[in-house]
Amino acid sequence: MTTPLIVGLSVAAAAYAGRYGIQAWQAFKARPPTARMRKFYEGGFQPTMTRREAALILGVRESTPPDKVREAHRKVMVANHPDAGGSHYLASKINEAKDILTGKTKNSGSAF
Repeated sequence: MTTPLIVGLSVAAAAYAGRYGIQAWQAFKARPPTARMRKFYEGGFQPTMTRREAALILGVRESTPPDKVREAHRKVMVANHPDAGGSHYLASKINEAKDILTGKTKNSGSAF
């Protein structure tokens, strides 16, 4: 007599758990996407670029080795290249950031 009762309660519990799981999944899919982390520097530029600002623009640390700086520069330039609809001003700032972090600083700074 108790076996059918236990089976019935188990089936009901599984049904409620499945229903709750489906509702939770649908709520998860319906939520708006959120940025998990900022990939690139957001903000204005200083008159003369510092190593800190250059590192923020490229998304690396100030002590990053030159090969990693070049790799980060390539990623950022792909997203902001003037031939692909990007800004000439941003491209010059990105190049200036790479030059500062690799030690090839120019006295004139940005082209703009």
